[in-house]
Amino acid sequence: MHTVVVGTSGVTADDVLAVARGGARIELSGEALAALAKARGVVDALAAKPEPVYGVSTGFGALATRHISPELRAQLQRNIVRSHAAGMGPRVEREVVRALMFLRLKTVCSGHTGVRPEVAQTMADLLNAGITPVVHEYGSLGCSGDLAPLSHCALTLMGEGDAEGIDGVVRPAAELLAQHGIVPVELREKEGLALLNGTDGMLGMLIMALADLDTLYKSADVTAALSLEALLGTDKVLAPELHAIRPHPGQGASAANMLAVLKGSELTGHHQDGAPRVQDAYSVRCAPQVAGAGRDTMAHARLVAERELASSVDNPVILPDGRVESNGNFHGAPVAYVLDFLAIAAADLGSIAERRTDRLLDKNRSHGLPPFLADDPGVDSGLMIAQYTQAALVSELKRLAVPASADSIPSSAMQEDHVSMGWSAARKLRTAVDNLARIIAVELYAATRAIELRDGLTPAPASRAVIDAVRAAGVEGPGPDRFLSPDLAAADAFVRGGHLVAAVEPVTGPLQ
Repeated sequence: MHTVVVGTSGVTADDVLAVARGGARIELSGEALAALAKARGVVDALAAKPEPVYGVSTGFGALATRHISPELRAQLQRNIVRSHAAGMGPRVEREVVRALMFLRLKTVCSGHTGVRPEVAQTMADLLNAGITPVVHEYGSLGCSGDLAPLSHCALTLMGEGDAEGIDGVVRPAAELLAQHGIVPVELREKEGLALLNGTDGMLGMLIMALADLDTLYKSADVTAALSLEALLGTDKVLAPELHAIRPHPGQGASAANMLAVLKGSELTGHHQDGAPRVQDAYSVRCAPQVAGAGRDTMAHARLVAERELASSVDNPVILPDGRVESNGNFHGAPVAYVLDFLAIAAADLGSIAERRTDRLLDKNRSHGLPPFLADDPGVDSGLMIAQYTQAALVSELKRLAVPASADSIPSSAMQEDHVSMGWSAARKLRTAVDNLARIIAVELYAATRAIELRDGLTPAPASRAVIDAVRAAGVEGPGPDRFLSPDLAAADAFVRGGHLVAAVEPVTGPLQ
């Protein structure tokens, strides 16, 4: 099994994916253990002093003015975890919780939090045992970080609350820890606060969304090319010299992908009435511009994610010179903005894909295809309602594109009077990504059927490879009406599993 070694200088997006989705094991480096011990020495020294230090010997948030005596400090750390574990609603997905835990461990190991080495090791042990705390949908305002979700994870570390075992069964955390020989931690000064104060949930969801969107944007280039081909459109608009004079990198990459898929097609440039096609509709002609803008948005979001992965997010933090300073680095605005930006881009990509699908089904705009791609129009409805489903998904994407980060709701007696809502931005982006995959799947279903209905014209070799692969995956071709949901579900699995990209790349080479 793959092992990820956690040091003091952050981790990579691939490390997060390996732990969250691949079940990779975790080891703490000697460098990290040494940094943990050094920072803990600073906290212990401050705890012994009579002067109050935030997070070490005081209350939290609006209660930070109270100095806590030494005999109450262990209780204080337990209490902050218990009281902040106040999430409600449905359970959050296992991969999200694993990313959340791993990213908190990453910051703990930076040596800026003051957590003891044994606490960090227990965090790693939980992940390696496949123990996943029960975390709920609601409870984070994205400032101070993802408090409630991280609190539910810290609760499991203490042997309290509920968690899911590797077998998928939810049971008391104490029982799961005992089963794996893990001793619950007794939190000391600052440790409760350090385990709760970060942007780890929103960052983990951003990293996973970027991985999924990378596949979906390549898939959308393929389905756009298939739709252009099925509509007998012109591929001249994809010429590299046209995109070189508007040098947005994503646009050039999308155009190159579409051109590679269409290479060798006998459908492009053939027209129903024999007249040359001067221009295709925007949804066809501007596909690289829309998908390309989304790709460039992803590039910006990836840069933000890389910076956040290199960050130590906690309050207060221990600086290399031994100072312990309060700060506002836990505010989720940088991550929240790009999460919302990606949701906007996903909505637009879904919207243009749906417009191409509708064009394929409309006999007045499809250049000779049967109405709704039906076998016997009137008797058969063809893909009419598949487009309805796609349209409903697009409408939902538009609602999800409303930015969460433009909102703020004060909390903690106005001490935390401006929050990022980054967790909410991440949650709605996950839904948007799921819906985008379904929208692309419907376009794939329509475009492959439309190409097969173009008798006498040979599609591009890459298109043929897609049709063969999608049919082998259980998505049926043209014919009389049938129960459509299973076909659409199979197309969805084909797209989100990366099989569409895998089908064309042996022909086209790696897509950009």
